[in-house]
Amino acid sequence: MKEAPKLNIIKSQKLFDEATGLVPGGVLGARKPTDFIRGEYPIFFDSGKGCRLIDVDGNEFIDFLCGYGPIILGYREGEVDEAVYEQITGKGFCFTLTQKYQNILAKKLTQLVPSSELSIFLKTGSDATTASIRIARAHTNKLKVMRCGYHGWHDWCVEMKGGIPSKFYEDVFEFRYNSLDQLEKLMDTHGAETAAIIMTPFGHPNHEKMEIPKPGFLEGVRDIADRYRAVLVYDEIRTGFRLSMGGGQELYGVVPDLTVLGKAMANGYPISVVTGKKDIMMAAAHRLFISSTFFPNSDGFVAALKTIEILERDNVLENIWEKGERFIGRIKTLIDKYDVGAELTGVAPMFYITFEKDETGAYKEKRKDFYIQLIRKGFFFSPFHHAYISFRHTEEDLELTLRAVDECLAFVKEKYA
Repeated sequence: MKEAPKLNIIKSQKLFDEATGLVPGGVLGARKPTDFIRGEYPIFFDSGKGCRLIDVDGNEFIDFLCGYGPIILGYREGEVDEAVYEQITGKGFCFTLTQKYQNILAKKLTQLVPSSELSIFLKTGSDATTASIRIARAHTNKLKVMRCGYHGWHDWCVEMKGGIPSKFYEDVFEFRYNSLDQLEKLMDTHGAETAAIIMTPFGHPNHEKMEIPKPGFLEGVRDIADRYRAVLVYDEIRTGFRLSMGGGQELYGVVPDLTVLGKAMANGYPISVVTGKKDIMMAAAHRLFISSTFFPNSDGFVAALKTIEILERDNVLENIWEKGERFIGRIKTLIDKYDVGAELTGVAPMFYITFEKDETGAYKEKRKDFYIQLIRKGFFFSPFHHAYISFRHTEEDLELTLRAVDECLAFVKEKYA
């Protein structure tokens, strides 16, 4: 199998070299070159439309990262952008006081999200997960937190501990998704002091295979939270408005006390929310302080309302599930065909192609070769993060992607035969 030609990313690299003298590390967070495959992936994008992206060197990609999750419809979605434009130019969006869109969006959430009774709005997922823990601690007058999953970059939960005193996270304990026994043991020790159990209802750990809940797992966590009078928080930043309109809690039928939402809710505009049971949420009114100059900005509210309108009107999630199930079904067939240790996990809207770990570490090279061939062929996946399907992925886009996956697996098969 012939190797795909390497991309021209000269302009991207030049911008990155310049950036290293302007920004620590050139770019921050999960957008660093080392979070992909250095020297193979672009570092700077120029534009996007629908499900396609163009980098600064003019390379075009069918995108499956979707901005790390917010793009549920597509890039430059006309109706959403127009609604925000009209708000900004016709009424303005940053004022001393709040605009009415707060109330409209809060009412909508109570209709869609099973746990939603009261809501507070913020800007980022990290804002919202951190606010949910503060609310839980204020409501319960307890301190400790049990966590499962990635919950952002703030002091209590970030994996990299540089610059953070240990006292800021010494009361936070991690348990594995689908490991009810592990949570039981932690709660046997800390349950009386536990304010919150925060988790993703669908397992999407960093750099690892995705997991659907085992029978009884979510119900078991719910029972444990009730037994110890801890607040159960679902971090639905990725799963909300993607697995279903009501998120993982609607899909799996287990309702938390608080829910954190963001990403797909506004198709790329910055807004997040903590929503949940009234008696718990009321702690935010009287017992703690959550505020930001930008939290009430109405551009995000307007974008969210228009995005939700489109999601409902056009049966977007039904469309994503239908084409996604066909798509990942055919990927599974290709994985079985080539038998190179590739693994497919996840569900139709969110899936991940990994490689089975082995003692020699050969899986790392297989993974590297597979994703290098994909990016060179014009398909933007991450080796270290799961993929998404958006509304604007057409059947033709998915067919082209399947052809590329076939060729990339064949390449790996031939190289490692």
